[in-house]
Amino acid sequence: MIRLIDILHRFESEFLHTYGASLLSSQRSALSAFKRCRTTLAAQMQVQCEACFKTDYVPHSCGHRSCPHCQAHESQRWIEQQQAKQLPVDYFMLTFTLPKEWRTLVWQQQKLLYDLLMKNAWDTINTFSQNDKTLQGNAGAIAVLHTHNRRLDFHPHVHMVVPSGAIHLLQQRWRVKRSKYLFNHKALAKVFRAKMLDGITRLGFTVPKGIRDTWVVDCKQVGSGAKAIIYLGRYLYRGVLQEKDILSCDDQHVRFRYIDSKTKKVAVRTVTGVEFLRLLLQHILPKGFRRARNFGFLHPNCKRQIILLQILLRVHLQPIHPRPRPAMICACCSGIKRIIQTRIQSRPRPNSKDLSMPDVVQTSMGVVM
Repeated sequence: MIRLIDILHRFESEFLHTYGASLLSSQRSALSAFKRCRTTLAAQMQVQCEACFKTDYVPHSCGHRSCPHCQAHESQRWIEQQQAKQLPVDYFMLTFTLPKEWRTLVWQQQKLLYDLLMKNAWDTINTFSQNDKTLQGNAGAIAVLHTHNRRLDFHPHVHMVVPSGAIHLLQQRWRVKRSKYLFNHKALAKVFRAKMLDGITRLGFTVPKGIRDTWVVDCKQVGSGAKAIIYLGRYLYRGVLQEKDILSCDDQHVRFRYIDSKTKKVAVRTVTGVEFLRLLLQHILPKGFRRARNFGFLHPNCKRQIILLQILLRVHLQPIHPRPRPAMICACCSGIKRIIQTRIQSRPRPNSKDLSMPDVVQTSMGVVM
């Protein structure tokens, strides 16, 4: 398997020479984090086996949300939290995509326009839910922002997983729409387009030239919603490309595989090493931006509403017990290693009292402190 850190060592200098002047601070931070993740450049933690009392020093993971090695535990926790809000209705996946004419403006104003994209997508869904003859109430949605397509090109869009039910707050009523179609996708696209144009004007930006009249909003049924949530959780952390999908790396090029969205078959893309790093780093989100959000009655502030609904609708969910982080196993006796101290910036030298400290090595354990 080709590691990202090996690609960085080979092409970082050339990449910085080409794109260094235009890198954002968030991209520079990510680049620095990837280089030190689980290496001797990282801070260390002292661990001790509970059985044989052997002491080791293990490098920390970087903990960056776009690192292919980190955040697996957080991703699973997010999936479990969303599944705990499950309701006995059909779920729909709605995808709101910005036309290609917007991409330059969005890239220049990422934090503002990513936020506008997510809020307007939700506002469009909630407006349709309130005006729908069957629902007539406030909707709920699980939203995740994506900035890439499967080829890793810049392609900002937001996915919304929406249950086909709504709450009328004044009447305290729960209504369900039982249909293969939640809302008309063409009507959704028209309203979403109008809201985005209005939002751009209010922010004081110029509407991109040559903007098309017809936008695309996809709406499809996804059953109970469980698989859709797992799909979104897969890309929520750990970056936009897994290392197992990097096929080869030589002195000039990097080859990686992806699933073609049209043919649904495995395809391979070959780019220069510098271009590969550019493709990865362009999807680093601005610092502090929340990629995943919950809206409506699925918002974290509405936990009591969800619990009440699950009781009234007789939803029997298995209690979810948070999974502990993977334990570190001692190579000598297979005992469990306990963390003694974290964030040690420089490794202490062995002394006569402790001669068992090994050289610092990279580890594949999923422990993030």
